[in-house]
Amino acid sequence: DLGSGDGITVITAAKRGARAIGIEYNPDMVELSKANAEKAGVSDKATFMKADLFETDLSQATVITMFLLPQINMKLRPKILDLKPGTRIVSNSFTMEDWVADETATVSEGCQTWCTALFWIVPAKVEGRWQTEGGELTFVQTFQQVSGTLQQNGTSAAITDGRLRGADLTMTIDGAQYTGRVNGNTIEGTVTAAGKTAPWKATRAGV
Repeated sequence: DLGSGDGITVITAAKRGARAIGIEYNPDMVELSKANAEKAGVSDKATFMKADLFETDLSQATVITMFLLPQINMKLRPKILDLKPGTRIVSNSFTMEDWVADETATVSEGCQTWCTALFWIVPAKVEGRWQTEGGELTFVQTFQQVSGTLQQNGTSAAITDGRLRGADLTMTIDGAQYTGRVNGNTIEGTVTAAGKTAPWKATRAGV
């Protein structure tokens, strides 16, 4: 939890069995959080660090929660986008501007303020050219949205409905439905066309 304050989010996660870490710059709040965790009986699972969230290594996190001002979210955004594909990000109320949330939920019952949660999944990076047996894919990526073309046999077909959910890619090319999983410089999956499904693979060009 980035900017963990009194530790309530971290403590709640720990009560549910997660190993949770709070990053907080205010040392008094860090000490308060540790005391609150001890009272809740979760000191073994809830830990707190006095640290600058911009300097902290987030690479081991599987879920990151934050209730930060929009300008802080935007300053963190490049760092977040460099995390492992599939890392989950949850923000209370505040957006990351043109990186549209994958999901949004609003609590209407029993909540008066700050009642909306925004959820993102860090997408794999696929921008650029990829080689397949059937031709060359060129991906244009805007966060989790993917467009581009497939060049084969002297013709060009547009990629439509392209989307990444972490490392999982779905797209449509000339009526064929593609699914694949991005693993570094390769994508492997299946393509379904005319009722038949077959494997497909792409390799990043120049690798």
